[in-house]
Amino acid sequence: MAKYTLNNSYDIDEVFNNVDLNAESLQLLNDRHVVKYRTKTIKSGNIVECEIYPIWDTRSAYSRAKKTKESRDAQKRLNAKNTLKKAIRLVNANFTDNDYWATFTYKDDKLPKSVEQAEREMAKFIRRLRDYAAKHNFPELKYFYTTEFNDDPSRKKIRVHHNLIFNFPDRDIAEELWRNGGRNSIRRLVADDNGYEGLVRYILKDPRGSKSYVTSRNLKKPQITVADCKLTRRRVWRVTSGLVTPQSIFEPMFKGKCRLTSFTAKTSNYVTGAYLYAKMIIKPEVKYEKRKE
Repeated sequence: MAKYTLNNSYDIDEVFNNVDLNAESLQLLNDRHVVKYRTKTIKSGNIVECEIYPIWDTRSAYSRAKKTKESRDAQKRLNAKNTLKKAIRLVNANFTDNDYWATFTYKDDKLPKSVEQAEREMAKFIRRLRDYAAKHNFPELKYFYTTEFNDDPSRKKIRVHHNLIFNFPDRDIAEELWRNGGRNSIRRLVADDNGYEGLVRYILKDPRGSKSYVTSRNLKKPQITVADCKLTRRRVWRVTSGLVTPQSIFEPMFKGKCRLTSFTAKTSNYVTGAYLYAKMIIKPEVKYEKRKE
């Protein structure tokens, strides 16, 4: 039997845009062309996400979804969402509360005159951190940073700063190695139920530089698994219609090692079936083990 589902070129939030569920929208879950549901699990540090979306047995079942990706603006929105998701997951997968995030600025006589010059200064700083770490048996340097460069002609002078998440263990030495003055701040990371998502959203709110963010090459990628047998159409209908709680569906998938922190169920004006999103956090003192599908 042929199988059809949405790929990464579709914006799930635009295809599945109904959060106020009613009898009519729930009826769409009974479409016989929805043969099963695909579960994509993303594990990033202590955060586990599940994205569940339908698989159809006919191409026509999802052909109307093409309307949501026809415009250039829609593609830009999708690219921005994917960039943000990737950034959040990278930071959650690679940093802990033992690491730091910092803001580095410049004193007036050190201000770079362009984005390119600012990023060259940051690259020099990263090299100094890396060299110091190697000479003093520190862990291999890992980092994630953004550059904000504001040269609005309505302002009297250029404003530049860098936001850096890194694992360099000595913040006093890090400040010494900056060498550009300014009002700098280095704080220890503090995770919440979303890991470091709030921080990443903050530092990516309006990055003005040649790239939205820069990372070290040694960052590990989130663990991603895909399975087509975790959720049946009936179970999706029951949790979407409120007959069972999302906790009773998702927490047992991970043998009680994870606690559900958020859940969303949505239907669509374009396709049948539902889209479910669940976010969980691994409970303290519990080691996550990747399950074999």
